Amino acid sequence: MKNKYELIVVGGGFAGFAAAVSAAKEGVDVLLIERNNCLGGAAANALVMPFMKYWTNHPETKERKYLCGNLFLEITDELKKLSGIMSTMSDFDEEILKLVLNRMAKKYGVTLLFHATVTEAVVQDGKVESVKVYGKSGTLEFYADHLIDATGDAELCALSGCEFKLGREADKLCQPMTLCFRLGGVNKTEFRKNRAMIDPLYRQFQEKGLIKNPRENLLIFDTLNDGVLHINSTRIIKKDPTDPFEITEAEIEAREQVFELYGFLKDNIPGFEHARVLSTAMHIGIRESRKIVGEYVLTEQDLLSLARFDDAIAHANYAIDIHNPEGCGTHWHEFKSGEWYEIPYRCLIPKGMKNLLAAGRCISSTHEAQASYRIMPFCCELGQAAGCAVAVAKEDGKSLHGIDVKKLQKKLRVEGFVI
Repeated sequence: MKNKYELIVVGGGFAGFAAAVSAAKEGVDVLLIERNNCLGGAAANALVMPFMKYWTNHPETKERKYLCGNLFLEITDELKKLSGIMSTMSDFDEEILKLVLNRMAKKYGVTLLFHATVTEAVVQDGKVESVKVYGKSGTLEFYADHLIDATGDAELCALSGCEFKLGREADKLCQPMTLCFRLGGVNKTEFRKNRAMIDPLYRQFQEKGLIKNPRENLLIFDTLNDGVLHINSTRIIKKDPTDPFEITEAEIEAREQVFELYGFLKDNIPGFEHARVLSTAMHIGIRESRKIVGEYVLTEQDLLSLARFDDAIAHANYAIDIHNPEGCGTHWHEFKSGEWYEIPYRCLIPKGMKNLLAAGRCISSTHEAQASYRIMPFCCELGQAAGCAVAVAKEDGKSLHGIDVKKLQKKLRVEGFVI
């Protein structure tokens, strides 16, 4: 068994997958470590779908401009080829997604390790020398020149002693967690006819104390399967997603909310008379947890001012979408057609670290800024940028802190990045 790689990526969600593949395409020897049994992260394990908007339209010509980079578009193209039923640029089948990501990882030469959890990072003089991983055969140790934390929760960075922040500044509360679930046996025609009655009736039930869920409405998505709807409406507040006991409590509370919502729909809304709970996600969905303290902290003002940076390596335009960490309500700021902001490379660099980057929703930012770039297409873009950065570091024999950012930007522009 090999125990030394040029790059180790921890976390196999969109950020980690993209980091591993983009580096491997550039000739980097990559090991991707994932604690579950598949790639896909929140989409595969938390049933998060659909893909939120990852494009903008020219305000006059209405021409569509994608802001996610070509690797994410390659994923969606493969999804359409295999499923044959991807009806929009947002819908997808997570089972086909798992297969697509496996095939792409193998195609580009990424070494995959599933069912493995990183438990320790060995750090010396600002460099992660190795990581210890617990798997089926016990503890293994792997060495790498460079590492990327794509765990979503900045787990590798935390194990490495990096500074991080949790939730919002004032009280460390994170955006609520959500356990997504699917209902089968739904008459979709009747559902569509009666969709408008759901939220007002739901709020009446809340006011009478018949529904405990603090969310203000029901977020219901169609799926590619007959009779199946996707529900993204449980809301677990004031729980720390990095505390194992609190996340256990969150999972238990969320499952109660699933059946509360199911009962409400089945008993009161035409079209749900024969519905049943088809599945719940294997893991509760986490919108926000740790965020590294990097060389730069992206802020809400950066987003609102449509900031541009000399070291920009990504761009995004999803709404600032903050689910109230304390209960009811959702703050929403929509970007106009033709608007987007940039994210600087410095947000990926944990302070004081020479060979470690973060990618995905755990990069350096405030609570408010993270509420926008946290969606899967832009996490994929951030991962792709991080993987390309490792390739540049390898080519030039530099630390990740000292790479030629202009050279990185040139590579990213070839990959469809609008920077």
